[in-house]
Amino acid sequence: MHPQWFKKVLVATAIGSLCFSSAAMAEKTLKMAYALSKDSHYGAGANAFEESIGKSTNGEIKIEQFANSALGGEREVIEGLQIGTVDAAILSTGATLNFVPQTGVFDIPFLFRDLDHARKVLDGDIGNKLLAEFPKRGLVALAWGEQGFRHLTNSKHAVKTPADLKGLKIRTTENPIHITAFKELGMLPTPMAWPEVQTALQQGTIDGQENPLSVIVSAKLSSQQKHLSLTGHVYGPAVIVVSPMVYDSMSDEDKAKLKEAGLAAAKSMRDFVDNVEKTGLETLTKEGMEITQDVDRAEFAKIVHNVYPEFHKKFSKELIESIQNTK
Repeated sequence: MHPQWFKKVLVATAIGSLCFSSAAMAEKTLKMAYALSKDSHYGAGANAFEESIGKSTNGEIKIEQFANSALGGEREVIEGLQIGTVDAAILSTGATLNFVPQTGVFDIPFLFRDLDHARKVLDGDIGNKLLAEFPKRGLVALAWGEQGFRHLTNSKHAVKTPADLKGLKIRTTENPIHITAFKELGMLPTPMAWPEVQTALQQGTIDGQENPLSVIVSAKLSSQQKHLSLTGHVYGPAVIVVSPMVYDSMSDEDKAKLKEAGLAAAKSMRDFVDNVEKTGLETLTKEGMEITQDVDRAEFAKIVHNVYPEFHKKFSKELIESIQNTK
């Protein structure tokens, strides 16, 4: 072999190896965790996030989804985000308020009139200011996602009025805002991490639970709960979050792409909620649930407003009223 030709082959091979190595180094796979199944609104958000970031980075950033609490409950996932063992997540405010307490304001029962009202608040100054609180707690929040309004299910009887709640043992999130309100209504709130709920319902440890239609449908709760009451007592946001270890390692350009992916996830979740609000009741009826639509929401709200002074102390009356007055 001619020495000069051999030298050229070596140089070309080295350059090719370097290019391949650089391309491989440039690729990054992020672990994204969430509590529900891939066919839930969380899964819809994760899919949109994956599609957006893959497209904007030409496949250099990939997403590996861990659905159904595969990386632990939401508390464990948040702790993983803080230390960098989890890269991204979609979370409920029932979990985030234990780390970013201000987000608990959105969990006050009967605070929002409807979905449009809630979305205007979250997309406006109030929502943006609360997203800005996350970095102070070792988290980076990209956008507000959505779950919808929470409703009550149980295995005992139909619930139309607060009196029907008396003595019912209802699973709640580990959320002091909800627990305070539910105690006032006369039920027995039982805080429990989501991965434990299905087993507790099967064993009769709890009588029921409360969640948006998006969760009730995707988690197939109709197989264990006979009664659904459209209480609409709490609006449930979600939040798309990344680890600061991931975010801080990225260029400004890639940070913008992450934000774009977060917004895409949020839109997909809202689209899912809009659809399930239209089709969910029909689905659940076909699956055998008995649905109570004529709930006395005014009486529920009246009782819960007895504990609003506690919420005023916790979050400020001015903030709560500014949310209520958003048009």
